[in-house]
Amino acid sequence: MSTARVLADLTVGLHILALLYIGLGGFLAWRWPKSIFVHIFFAAWGVAVNVFPIDCPLTALEDYFRRLQGLGPLPGGFNAYYIYGTVFPRSSLPLIAASALTILVFSYLGAYTRWRHRDHTPVHPVPHV
Repeated sequence: MSTARVLADLTVGLHILALLYIGLGGFLAWRWPKSIFVHIFFAAWGVAVNVFPIDCPLTALEDYFRRLQGLGPLPGGFNAYYIYGTVFPRSSLPLIAASALTILVFSYLGAYTRWRHRDHTPVHPVPHV
């Protein structure tokens, strides 16, 4: 197996991890509240790449490794090639988008609630004996 093939496969794995983080990373802020700022950037980037004609750097990197193998770019991009029609049917995209937004809002509300509870929980001093 060529180095370019291995690097392309690693890029696919990294891309899948990035998508999982975009979808579920808000829940990490329940444990680590400051991570919400990193997640907001990733979530905004994920929306921007899918709404506007912006190239995803991970897709560009995979396309580069594919070119090194003599292959063409991913037809339609990462989501169209690996996810739509494979993980879920393209016709369910509106439902998937609404579900993703619901999960994102729930994770952020949960992070906010935990953050407020953490900052307003009284600290009881240890009694001196």
